[in-house]
Amino acid sequence: MTFNFGGFDFTDNSHRRFNPLTNSWILVSPHRASRPWMGQQEPSFKSSEPEFNTKCHLCPENVGASGDINPRYLSTFVFPNDFPAVKLNQPSLVDDGKEKTIKDRFMKTRNVEGRCFVICFSPKHNSTVPRMKDGELNNVVNAWTELYLKLETEARSDGSPYKYLHIFENKGTAMGCSNLHPHGQAWCLNVIPDEVDKEFQSFSKYSREHASCLLGDYITLESEERERIVLENDVFLVVVPYWAVWPFETLLLGKQLLHSLADFNCKEKMELVSIMKKLTTKYDNLFQTSFLYIMGLRQAPFNATQQEKDNSWFHIHFYSPLLRSATVRKFLVGFELLGEPQRDLNAEQAAKLLADLDDGVHYTDRL
Repeated sequence: MTFNFGGFDFTDNSHRRFNPLTNSWILVSPHRASRPWMGQQEPSFKSSEPEFNTKCHLCPENVGASGDINPRYLSTFVFPNDFPAVKLNQPSLVDDGKEKTIKDRFMKTRNVEGRCFVICFSPKHNSTVPRMKDGELNNVVNAWTELYLKLETEARSDGSPYKYLHIFENKGTAMGCSNLHPHGQAWCLNVIPDEVDKEFQSFSKYSREHASCLLGDYITLESEERERIVLENDVFLVVVPYWAVWPFETLLLGKQLLHSLADFNCKEKMELVSIMKKLTTKYDNLFQTSFLYIMGLRQAPFNATQQEKDNSWFHIHFYSPLLRSATVRKFLVGFELLGEPQRDLNAEQAAKLLADLDDGVHYTDRL
């Protein structure tokens, strides 16, 4: 670390770190990283899937989960989720917001409406982000952008309740992925999801207190210290955030203020494609496995007010449970759920491990 407190060793002594995005703390216990492991181990995931799987509901021209035939798509394909978490055109809950009884205090319910989409990254069943060509991955970013713009236009023009589009990917069955075909999801809601709103509230508070942007200042700090940087290019920076919870959690940040995908020009999209491919290649090379992660975009709400825009700085979270090998993963249990999040490997150690890895040659290309 760049600071010292009477010989305090950040690689060995336990300490807490503050997460300004969620206004919360995390316990760091680096001395526990070498403890013996006799717990659950996951099978090492090295995909042997075919390029086309006749039983896959997402492959081109197969029968989808709804019973309809998928089109013969040749690139990124977006369609409504057959099992959406939220729906439109359902009965509304009537709530005047007043707490008249004890029950009203404890059993609060709010209406939620929206639509959910599946985004097939590629027609190839065995593809993954690090194995896709730049042009193929650019199609994914374009699909994200087109969906964002389309739904924002609908929200503006026909009074649809849309407020926020949450785009994410669950990579691997251990992360809740029910189909190994390369795909992500987009959930469009009439509210801002709670974890996203926590960040917006923190950005607003920081702006009021310091008259500057939280992520802008953080990027400046990380660029000066350079201890937690994994990757960077002209437009983006990838760091293991100082307050990371997951062992190899990373934060992909726009170096300059970009509110949403709608603000990206062609160069910025290609730089995003490049750094995402390099990061996920590093992930796979770390334990020579198809790396498990959850990836989620953060960007401005639809038809954002000026204040909402001011509190929106485009970034992407990558969370992964893999801890010390392809088969040993981190669990959030015990103290983590009942007290506060805890990690063993500190952010600086994780960043160095990732930064030192090859980001151009995938480990399978050497086999």
